[in-house]
Amino acid sequence: MTRTGHSSELTVVAMSGGVDSSVSALLMHEQGRPLAGMFMKNWEEDDRDGTCPAEADAADAQAVADRIGITLHRRNFAAEYWDNVFEEFLDEYRAGRTPNPDILCNREIKFRTFLDHARDLGAERIATGHYVRVRSTDDGWQLLRGRDSGKDQSYFLYTLGQDQLACTDFPVGELPKSSVRDRAAAAGFGVHDKKDSTGICFIGERDFRGFLARYIEPCPGDIRTPEGQVLGEHQGLMFHTLGQRQGLGIGGVRGFPDAPWYVLHKDIDENVLFVGQQHDHPWLMSRQLTAGQTHWISGQAPAAGTPVQAQVRYRQNAQAATVAEAGNGRLRLVFEQPQRAVTPGQSVVVYSDEVCLGGGIIDACDAPPAGPLAAVNGGDTA
Repeated sequence: MTRTGHSSELTVVAMSGGVDSSVSALLMHEQGRPLAGMFMKNWEEDDRDGTCPAEADAADAQAVADRIGITLHRRNFAAEYWDNVFEEFLDEYRAGRTPNPDILCNREIKFRTFLDHARDLGAERIATGHYVRVRSTDDGWQLLRGRDSGKDQSYFLYTLGQDQLACTDFPVGELPKSSVRDRAAAAGFGVHDKKDSTGICFIGERDFRGFLARYIEPCPGDIRTPEGQVLGEHQGLMFHTLGQRQGLGIGGVRGFPDAPWYVLHKDIDENVLFVGQQHDHPWLMSRQLTAGQTHWISGQAPAAGTPVQAQVRYRQNAQAATVAEAGNGRLRLVFEQPQRAVTPGQSVVVYSDEVCLGGGIIDACDAPPAGPLAAVNGGDTA
């Protein structure tokens, strides 16, 4: 949603050097808004062997700002990012969970630290290049999915609240990605064909295992079947996530079919990685989940019995579910169809059609149906 009636208010655009934020700045400028840009550096490059090209991105952002004719401010939020995002990222992996730092970065950096710095510059509003929309209703502000269903980023913004939505513009939320690139090319932006960023910035293109092992000491343990048979050794539960089929190092196990192996369960207490050869193994399938650290954009949790749609990962079609319980920071959802690889530490995000209601951090689900330790203790571990 692009608002009108704010022509005298300074807006600061979060400019990353990518095409989405660049076109967001262009669209705001075309409306005649008093405008400035801000480039955020969230990671110290000397700790990354140069794999996160912050300086190149800053140069791209500066080139766009110069072409539009606005000031670009630079801010280093590396300390805030380390304390409020990266430390929690590590804590979650130490606990055997699989976190989503992009969601935490939006909450702690882009819509808190960045917003504070924009206000220090005298800004009343901010704008970002997220593919989402905002709508004002009699009951408050709503966060809507972006028009481009393939680029919708509402999953990553479910932690936003009324105050943030009231002062934020999302200029590309109404556009398909192809139109955004066309607008950038027409404006002469060198970033019009720049590749979209993928993965986690502080990891970049480097080996994930090698990066994580720099901060958390690996603890090897058994790889077992649900029946308790030992197949090999994992190098650390932190390197694996539910449903994973790559990087297990147990191909061609004698006595088993020549078929892929999948991570079924991580037993944190016993440091055991359970695997199986069924893509939809019963241990991977869940009809319900519980989540904590919930946040509801309207400020009010949906009532028990409310039909909703939910996503347990970003690249997933919304799944029909019913709210069994919500409130006091907790959520319990029951799905119409079993969901595969519901992963503790990831976020479940809840929708009512195109409206993002909120969500929480997955704690547990109803799979595996029987305790893995029972299977191990009663199984053949020879």
